Amino acid sequence: MIDALDRLLLYDVWANRETLSFLQRGSPPSKSLRWMSHIIGAEFLWLDRIAGRRPSLPVWPELSLSDCEHRSEQLAELLPAAARPSDRGRPVQYTNSKGELWSSTVEEILTHITIHSAYHRGQIASDMRAAGQEPAYTDYIHAVRQRLIK
Repeated sequence: MIDALDRLLLYDVWANRETLSFLQRGSPPSKSLRWMSHIIGAEFLWLDRIAGRRPSLPVWPELSLSDCEHRSEQLAELLPAAARPSDRGRPVQYTNSKGELWSSTVEEILTHITIHSAYHRGQIASDMRAAGQEPAYTDYIHAVRQRLIK
């Protein structure tokens, strides 16, 4: 049986793919591409923190749609691997963007990733609507009802 955190991570992977597929249907608004790039940069930053590595991407990288798609597929493999039940309670010490030292558990970080990314996907949807484009429908309950995540 898959637990709630694993489902949230699968949802995040699906929602990122879905958002990217809608961004690729035309010329994406520049803010939307910037937010999508940030989602990916932030997810990599957190995974690097969990692994104790130096950041592999800036938190606000300048990525093309193609780069976003490639990096998103990497995240699809990395996120589930980071959620091993035996590691979830492990504390991770890190320095935030303000230079402050913090400690959070792996589970707290992975939960944050999913919520942070959903927030920015909402901004992308709003931005796309304002530009006269149709955004992806990435509500969690939609993904569950349609069996888009398992």
